[in-house]
Amino acid sequence: MIKSMTGYGLGAKDNQKVKYTVEIKSLNSKFLELNLRLPKAFSDKELTLRAECSRLIERGKVNITVNVEYVDQSAAAATINAELLRNYYRQLEAIATELGTDKGNLFELALNMPEVVSHNEEVADEEEAALLMGAFQEAVARLDLFRKDEGEVLRQDLSSRASEILHLLGEVEKVETDRIPLIRERINQYMDETVGKENVDMNRFEQELIFYIDKLDITEEKVRLRSHCNYFLQALEASDANGKKLGFISQEMGREINTLGSKANHAGIQQVVVRMKEELEKIKEQLLNVL
Repeated sequence: MIKSMTGYGLGAKDNQKVKYTVEIKSLNSKFLELNLRLPKAFSDKELTLRAECSRLIERGKVNITVNVEYVDQSAAAATINAELLRNYYRQLEAIATELGTDKGNLFELALNMPEVVSHNEEVADEEEAALLMGAFQEAVARLDLFRKDEGEVLRQDLSSRASEILHLLGEVEKVETDRIPLIRERINQYMDETVGKENVDMNRFEQELIFYIDKLDITEEKVRLRSHCNYFLQALEASDANGKKLGFISQEMGREINTLGSKANHAGIQQVVVRMKEELEKIKEQLLNVL
């Protein structure tokens, strides 16, 4: 089974005091690129979450956001340092009087001065940590389900394109029946026109002709291409299917298609090879998003 690297997962857990929501978004990437945004109260859990992401998510450009909602808003309330606020205000007022400027916004300025307002950043207890991990596991499970669904769509498309390359290989075998006779006829005609048949050592000519035609033989390329395509289709259905393995197989398919085109020396075959290359290029594009 193959999975897409694109996915989305949302998980939420709560108790009577707080609710944690974990949102995961994933796009394709060669490696795991993780952007993790956690409340400060859970900074000690960051390494644990990163290790779990590496194990469960594996690859992709992943953004994880953790949101906290308090049932009792007073639990998240900020604290105002009243004495510090008064000192700032008096100093600002004295400066404004000295300069003769407007005093209308002094309170707002004083309130925004450093350390006047402090937020309660408590260390989360074990119960809250369990809630966060539960929400994370739920989000990962939904992300994985999303990836499987997307992977099935990719599997069908990849299977269709690999099968089309096999079909086109069959077309090559249909049009190549007259390929060698045409090459022989073309060479014979050229020899007649340039040196004359009576001036040719026919035994030597036949030896050279056999050697030349053997170099143009595409039997091995056809066999290997068919084998690679069938292996690709088998790998798509395997339980351990992954984008890297499929990418390696597609590279081998490309080598055989390129060699087939360069050795064909036949307009009809080269046209079919172009269509094969189009299908292979679409396969490679799709594989960039396979986990």
